[in-house]
Amino acid sequence: MLKPLDYLAIATSIFFLGTNFVAVKYGVSQFPPVFMVALRFTIVAAVLIWIAGPPGEKIKHIIGLSVTMGLIHFTLFFAGISGVDAAVAAIVFQLGVPFSVLLAWLLIGDRFGWRRSIGMVVAFAGVVILVGGPKSPSSLWHVFLVFASAAAWGLGAVQIKKMGPINVFKLGAWMAVFAVPQLYLATFLLESGQFEAVQNADWKGWVSVFYAAIGSSIIGYGLWYYLIRKYPVSRVLPFSLITPVVGVISAVLMLGETLDAHKILGGAITLAGVAFIQLRQSKTNKTGDVAA
Repeated sequence: MLKPLDYLAIATSIFFLGTNFVAVKYGVSQFPPVFMVALRFTIVAAVLIWIAGPPGEKIKHIIGLSVTMGLIHFTLFFAGISGVDAAVAAIVFQLGVPFSVLLAWLLIGDRFGWRRSIGMVVAFAGVVILVGGPKSPSSLWHVFLVFASAAAWGLGAVQIKKMGPINVFKLGAWMAVFAVPQLYLATFLLESGQFEAVQNADWKGWVSVFYAAIGSSIIGYGLWYYLIRKYPVSRVLPFSLITPVVGVISAVLMLGETLDAHKILGGAITLAGVAFIQLRQSKTNKTGDVAA
């Protein structure tokens, strides 16, 4: 049974991870998306490197993960959310779970049965309904970028699973360190207006950057992995489904996004499919690496 303080840790983690979609959405309205990712990882590296310790023998795995997660996943997600409602992004992001199952099957031979197959079909069908509304303001190209970022997240989850046990702060710190030069190179090759953004961004823009780095990456995920290590995955994992709900509600309340029938129905179906996958997965996944 979870202790009262651990329920507080769950609530805090879910709050930061859920509202992070709003922070990112606001941030990319003032900073070029890849540049904002670079700033985010710069802050994460600067904070965590002092407590992380050396990367050790897993340095090759971390470098690979810095490409998959640090460069590809976050670049695609931040670029995608610039043209997608934060509420939609919060739901589409959940496809990282079925992608992780599919990629684990393709790359490392993990098996899954018909129940999780049904869950995957349901999750993807929900996203089709979600983005298919006649009044949806989201660009299909940007939805595809968020979709692709979820696939990259799934690949990163497989890499973490293959890596084996590692301290979450060490992983976060060194992944950020290795991702930072890649991201600054990418932003100066692909984007423009970085210096103007630094000069013109208001305090809300800078709060968004620090919120994504400190609130989400360090506090939100730090508390989540603390709970995953402390309790059986099956006891903690169901709470993760509250995160996109918080994301949708915060987008409606803080950004004024509309909540129509397509978002409600598509989101509910997607989360039902993801929940089915996670509940089946938690019976065999002892570490919680893939389902975080």
